[in-house]
Amino acid sequence: MFNYLLIGLGGALGAMARVGVGRLFPATLAGSIPVQMLAVNVIGCFAMGVLSSWLEYHDASLALRYFLITGFLGGFTTFSAFALEGMLLVQKQQYVPAAAYILLTVILCLAFFFIGSKLFMRVV
Repeated sequence: MFNYLLIGLGGALGAMARVGVGRLFPATLAGSIPVQMLAVNVIGCFAMGVLSSWLEYHDASLALRYFLITGFLGGFTTFSAFALEGMLLVQKQQYVPAAAYILLTVILCLAFFFIGSKLFMRVV
């Protein structure tokens, strides 16, 4: 039961952080590409790379993993918002911005996860 509370608390904090960080970026790029969600997901994937490596390196508790990874970063990044933004562009028949957004999100998120993980391993 305690782990569920940690996940819920982390998720709530992550969702609030998503809105706050998203506001640091313009809503769209080139009038269509949803930059805020792209930026949040890329930052979240970088953080996931760093945190997952840190937690593994320090053999962190399951409770801390639940709070940070499942809760906070699960609430911070959101695949459902990514899917919604992509589908809205397709529905508006903005196919080039939709394709750019989808490709940028997948490529940048995977790249920044890898960069975060490797960066952590170089620091320790």
